[in-house]
Amino acid sequence: MFKVKNPHIAEIPEDILSHIGLGTKTHDLKAMFGDVKFVCMGGSTTRMEGFAKYLTTELDMVPEDGQLRNLAQGTDRFVLYKVGPVLSVSHGVGIASISVVFNEILKLLHHAECTADVEIFRIGTSGGIGVEAGTVVVTSKPVNDQLQEAYHLHRVGKIETFPTVLDEGLAKELMECASDFPVVYAKTMASEEFYEGRVHASNIANKSNSCHPPLEDFRDIVAIIGS
Repeated sequence: MFKVKNPHIAEIPEDILSHIGLGTKTHDLKAMFGDVKFVCMGGSTTRMEGFAKYLTTELDMVPEDGQLRNLAQGTDRFVLYKVGPVLSVSHGVGIASISVVFNEILKLLHHAECTADVEIFRIGTSGGIGVEAGTVVVTSKPVNDQLQEAYHLHRVGKIETFPTVLDEGLAKELMECASDFPVVYAKTMASEEFYEGRVHASNIANKSNSCHPPLEDFRDIVAIIGS
């Protein structure tokens, strides 16, 4: 059964998952989500709606009225669709945004008492170094904007560090599914910033005389991500 480690959650009279518009007293979360086996997350609300519609066809689970229902319609922050045992969830842009909805999705799975070993995927676009446009990258190891295999959480004046470890077995299963498109197994980098953190050419802090960042800005990235 899916469980979170925070013992204080059990002491909360009502856990309101405000950014997805659900709660332990207002909704029967076990009945609604107890059978969830997979969570797929992506940045765009329309993209995750489209993904959910794709699932209805692939899983042959078209709603009786033909209309998908956004289960997070009580808020305008994110969208949440359920197709059979799969959740399709938007998370916005950046680590800060995804951390909000990720917390609430994990607590949702906890309150729903999901009996399966839930598998969680992040699906989305990114830039690439040394790969052709359109290549699908299955992440082997994620690194932060300091090129470390770690996530640094700033909490009440302190920094807590968590290793960024992924399920290698699941990654291999994904690689085996590839057939009609190019797929590579490689490291990916996540940044707190979309523009400055990624040395994006159009960021307002670009001090280079060129519209393109100098090559030396990428040398360490190529050396570490390419290893």
